[in-house]
Order: sequence, then C-alpha cells, then structure tokens
Amino acid sequence: MALLVGQIPRWINSVKLSTFIKASQITKQPARPGKTLSNIVSPQALWSSDNCFLQWGVKTYRTSSLWNSFQSANSSGQEKSSSQTTLLPAVREKPEMAPSLESELPLEDLDDLPPLSPMQPVSEEEAVQIVAHPLLPLSSSTLGDYIDHSETLQRLVQLGVDLSKIERHVDSANLLLRLDFEKDIKQILLFLKDLGLEDNHLGPFLTKNHTIFSEDLENLKIRVAYLQSNNFSKTAIAQMVRKAPFLLSLSVERLDNRLGFFQKELQLSVKKTRDLVVRLPRLLTGSLEPVKENMKVYRLELGFKKNEIQHMVTRIPKMLTANKRKLTETFDYIHNVMNIPHHIIVRFPQVFNTRVFKIKERHLFLAYLGKAQYDPAKPNYVSLDKFVSIPDEVFCKEIAKTSVNDFEKFLKTL
Repeated sequence: MALLVGQIPRWINSVKLSTFIKASQITKQPARPGKTLSNIVSPQALWSSDNCFLQWGVKTYRTSSLWNSFQSANSSGQEKSSSQTTLLPAVREKPEMAPSLESELPLEDLDDLPPLSPMQPVSEEEAVQIVAHPLLPLSSSTLGDYIDHSETLQRLVQLGVDLSKIERHVDSANLLLRLDFEKDIKQILLFLKDLGLEDNHLGPFLTKNHTIFSEDLENLKIRVAYLQSNNFSKTAIAQMVRKAPFLLSLSVERLDNRLGFFQKELQLSVKKTRDLVVRLPRLLTGSLEPVKENMKVYRLELGFKKNEIQHMVTRIPKMLTANKRKLTETFDYIHNVMNIPHHIIVRFPQVFNTRVFKIKERHLFLAYLGKAQYDPAKPNYVSLDKFVSIPDEVFCKEIAKTSVNDFEKFLKTL
C-alpha cells in the first residue's frame, strides 16, 4: 500500500498534463474575425478542471493514508481516524465532476461559422442587395437634405407644401424637423379641414403660415369662436382664412381692435365692416400705415369727401392698400386730362384698379376717332365701367366701332 500511495502524485501529474495538452490544442484553433466565440474554454475554466482532478487525487491519497494509520495507530490514532472519516461524507455530498471539453466545444461547429472579414470579396448578387442608407446631415441650409429621414417633411410635401419657401425662415425650418406628424401636425390639419379648407388649399396655406404649428390648438378655436360671435358665417371664415392665412395667428384682442378701427375710420355699420374684411381679409393682418396714408391722400390730395371715400372703398376695398403713387397718377390723368369730375369717378371707382398706360391708350384712340365723350348727360356717352373693364376686341367693336388692327396700328404711332 505504501507503493500505491507513492504513485498517486505521479498519476495526478500525468492526468493534468494530458488535460493541458488537449486544452492547448483547442485554443490554438484560429478564431474567425468578426465573431465572438462563446464556446472557447477560458483559462479559468481550465484551472477549475485541474482542481477537480487534483481534489479527487487528494481524496484517494487521504483514504489510503487513513487506512494504514488505522492498522498501526493506538486509541488516539483511532480518534484521529474517526475525525477524518467524519469529514469524508461532507466532501462526497458535493462531488465535482470534471467537465468534458469535447462535449462543450464541438470543433465541427467552429468550421461552419461564416467569415465576416471586411476584406472578404462580395459577389455581384450580394452587392445588388446591399442597401446604403444616406447619413443624416449634421447641418444644412435646405430642408431637402432631411426629407429622406423625416416622415413629417414627406407628408407635408404630399400635401403641396413648398419647403423651399419655409427653409428661408430658420426658426420655422428647425421647428418642422422637431415635430411629429401624428402628434403635432395632424390635429392642426383636422382643425383646418373642419374650418372649411379643401385639400388643395392646405399646401398653399401651410406654405404661407408655417408658424401655425407653434400655435396652441385651443387658442385657434377661441379665435374662430370670436369671429362666429360677430356673425361671420362658416363660409366667410373659411374664405378669409384661405385668402389671409395669418388671420388665425392674430389674437382676439388684435382682431377686435382691427375691426373697430375700420368701423370708426370709415364710419361704417357693423354689417358693412364685416363685408369689407370678408372681401379683403388682409386688412386685418397687414399693416395699418398704408391704410391711414391712403385715407389722407383721398381727402387732402385728391379732394374726395368722407362719404365718397366710404362709397369707393366698400366697392373696391383694394383702394385702401393701393400704391400711393399709382393712385395719384391715375386720378391726375382721369380728372385733369380726360376731364372727368369727382362724382363720376366715385360711381366707377374700378378705374383705380386699371393700369394708367391702358387708360391712356384707349383715351387717345377715342380722341383720335372723336368719340372721347364721358359725360352721361350727352350723346355717345362712354361708360367708365366698360372703358376700363372690357378686352380690346370688345372695346374696338362696341365703343370705338372699328377693328383691332386699326387700334394696333394707332398704338404703333404713340
């Protein structure tokens, strides 16, 4: 038995050596790039395996030693042997099995892993299937660079929104990039649809009033409710919003002040004031300075009375925002050259919407023919309404009583 005990350490070393050689051969297998192989045994696992064999050898050595000491020892040796044998069952309750490297690391699985080297050649079929997604630009001066990455911009383009005009306003462009179509924009679109705007009106509206997305929906509803409380019909409100997209961006206080200004300045009734802004809603959204300036021009420079101004602007609201120079040139030619008095001009205020050179051409042609007669109390009276509104063919046929060719030949002499 002494000889058997002496051979145990050498047998343990032999087992450990064979285990180390097998583990070394496995770890020498080349790992494929691009993959993390989880089946390779780590050094800690190998050390744990050695401990298992070592502990089994120690247990065997202890058992043999205890048996020999039991044969030769006295009663004190028996107590020692008894204390050792009481430890053995505790050790055996948790037997440590040596792991099988071959079962946990199948070598054939390593050969089946596909290579993922960045230098690996790619066939034409695989290259066609590769999808290269464009990178999101960190900064850009145009919204077009972000369309492929933003569902919001894509949906706005489908509605007819001109992003090239919005991107001129940096704050609005940045706002669109941060908005979510379903959460932030869809509710505004539904509100505009309920207001009466058609699908083909949404694109032009949002192109002009792109700041509406920063407005609170409840505030928009309050402004519409204010207009309804002042007897603006739903059709009238939809028409006003379509013609003046920034109308919904005005606060209730500003809307009320604008309506009060025109009613007081022009001395209009509530109904006429409402009709005036429905026909030209930009009176509510634009600057009041041109309006105030034109009112002075009509009174002080052109010599119209307040009631005459009131009549003309309710017929032609654009007269309130017309260019001052154009107004004075038109009036000067009609009143001082064509000798048309104020009361006739008041009856036909549309002459202020006509270009001056057109008025000159037709008047000179009628004067050449001897038919420039604008007094309704005399024969062959030429109405200012037809004079400025009808096309050249009708003008030549009904008023000048001549051909268009004659009129064109005359114009070449001017």
